[in-house]
Amino acid sequence: MRSARLMNAFGKRFSHVIVSSEPHAFDASKFISRAVSVSYQSNFPSLRGFPTLGRLSRIAKAMRGFDLVLTYNWGAMDAVMAHTLLCQPYKLPPLVHHEDGFNADEAVKLKASRNWFRRIALGRTAALVVPSERLERIALDIWYQPRSRVQRIANGLPVGDYAQKPHADVLPGLIKRSGELWLGSIAGLRAVKNLPRLVRAFSGLPDPWQLVIVGKGPEEQAIRAEAERLGIGHRVHLPGFVEDPAKVVGLFDIFALSSESEQFPLSVVEAMSAALPVASPDVGDVAAMVADENTPFIVPAGDEPALADAIERLAANPALRRKIGAANRARAAATFDEKAMIAAYRNLYESAISHGRWG
Repeated sequence: MRSARLMNAFGKRFSHVIVSSEPHAFDASKFISRAVSVSYQSNFPSLRGFPTLGRLSRIAKAMRGFDLVLTYNWGAMDAVMAHTLLCQPYKLPPLVHHEDGFNADEAVKLKASRNWFRRIALGRTAALVVPSERLERIALDIWYQPRSRVQRIANGLPVGDYAQKPHADVLPGLIKRSGELWLGSIAGLRAVKNLPRLVRAFSGLPDPWQLVIVGKGPEEQAIRAEAERLGIGHRVHLPGFVEDPAKVVGLFDIFALSSESEQFPLSVVEAMSAALPVASPDVGDVAAMVADENTPFIVPAGDEPALADAIERLAANPALRRKIGAANRARAAATFDEKAMIAAYRNLYESAISHGRWG
């Protein structure tokens, strides 16, 4: 989604060729403007497999002829390695790598083998972009990247789009009734998000409160099962994926996360932009993202009773919710509007291109 927004912002300045390591995984393409020149390369060498020299050579050859190569996360690391090893003989364009976080297999502890691979693979990149302070520390202290190469660019969004109150019936099959209060979350329904924990933390709220979790993923049945086990299945709603969170998040009265791991969750910025208080474990940069008034409701990671207590304290105090929400919105407007993000990426990419090819 961030890439789609950047493509739209750059307009006709660039044309784009997109490669996915997951076959046919191009869901975000629907958000790219028709005015943008973009194509999808299906015959690019596979980004999966053992990194033999022959395979890396095929990947490197496929990167020739462009002005800039952008790679994203662990799934593209073989392309980064191919570039570092073969950029000079093949006269490859500069490469900027982006790291946005980790899946469940590295949520608690990074894999040593992947750390070593990254240290080598990132050796000839023009820049390594990270969105969070935690990832910046990992890049510097664990992947041993030089300070000059690491660029921290906070994720941004159009904060003004979240000012308008959404319609009560915007979610499919779900209407916010008069007198209802919603604890909401927007997340991929994956194990690392630990959404059954959020169901348990919500379970102590009185009947006017509903839990609405927007998103899709493999953990849907586990979430529903936990709600049924606690006897609150009728108050836990999973309406599915929503293309435009700005049309939904303002229906919430409190926003909550329950994740095992995060970096810079854009959903928190969405909640702040909609003037909501946030209850969350202290994961990633969440504590640094929210306004000072909100920090007492960012609790130690893994402390489920503390998360439940934070949610219950916010639920019991409407005036406090309004005060914190107003402070969060002001901070989002001042710090996380997408204009600054777009300018930072534009400057980085144009600087990388201006330095030309290796070799």
